[in-house]
Amino acid sequence: MSAAPVIAAVDGSTDSLRALDWALDAARRRAAPLRVVHVRQYAAWGQADVLVAGPPEAEGDPVLDEVRTRLADRAGEAPVEYVAVEGVPGAVLPELGADAQLLVLGSRGRGGFASLLLGSNGLAAARDAECPVVIVPRPGREVHGQGPAEPVPRVVVGLHADSPDEGVLSFAFAEAARRDARLQVIAAYPWPVQTWSAPGQLVPPLVDQDAVEHETRALAEGFLAPHRARRPEVRADAEALPGDAAGHLVAASKDADLVVVGRHRRRLLAPARMMGSVTQAVLLHAASPVAVVPPAPPED
Repeated sequence: MSAAPVIAAVDGSTDSLRALDWALDAARRRAAPLRVVHVRQYAAWGQADVLVAGPPEAEGDPVLDEVRTRLADRAGEAPVEYVAVEGVPGAVLPELGADAQLLVLGSRGRGGFASLLLGSNGLAAARDAECPVVIVPRPGREVHGQGPAEPVPRVVVGLHADSPDEGVLSFAFAEAARRDARLQVIAAYPWPVQTWSAPGQLVPPLVDQDAVEHETRALAEGFLAPHRARRPEVRADAEALPGDAAGHLVAASKDADLVVVGRHRRRLLAPARMMGSVTQAVLLHAASPVAVVPPAPPED
């Protein structure tokens, strides 16, 4: 059994209980313990910038009591630990991910506006946590596009052919292996490419689209080769698609088990953690759960 837990963040909302079920299944697949965490929000006058989290105190917490009842007949699926802390969820949850292999949240909690597609705590965790973060959406999200022809389990991963991240690909291959799923790899390339020669005058692209697509696919296949060698049981199909990467990933999320995306690396001129526009769009609109994977550490 893996020592690092899968963490499920709960607050009593229907969304968090849905995420709890997903996290329990993830813990079982990893042979890992499940840690159920309820972060009790500070009062409005609390000094959240001084004290981030209080000590564990799970006894007498009505949210955790509800979870215990919910999991009572599923106790054999994974060892479960219950933890209650006090603090600001958006600050506490990313910190809790430091010793976890996965952090799972619902797309919305009890606070905020019901019309929002993704809550601030989910955004903060996906942006700042040291471990991969899975956001489980509400059911019924409609996405445009035709679903896959094969009704088989499927994990989708976005591949940036110009700067792929090995951590994202490794996570996606491992998740596909755990689920006995096909891995759908989407590598989008910008098209049409247009340049300006004079005010108001567009110049047609000097490169052929077929050539760009071929080059993108060749790059993708090269990046996938070592992962295929390590996990030959996973069928990974690469697709080179023109245009909006976020749109392609959202369309592919229909009937998918999971969509895997990466998070931006810190840059010299932008040292703060950033998710990127594609990742944020996928979190907001995908119909399936979305895993946001932090960048792999740089090689020495």
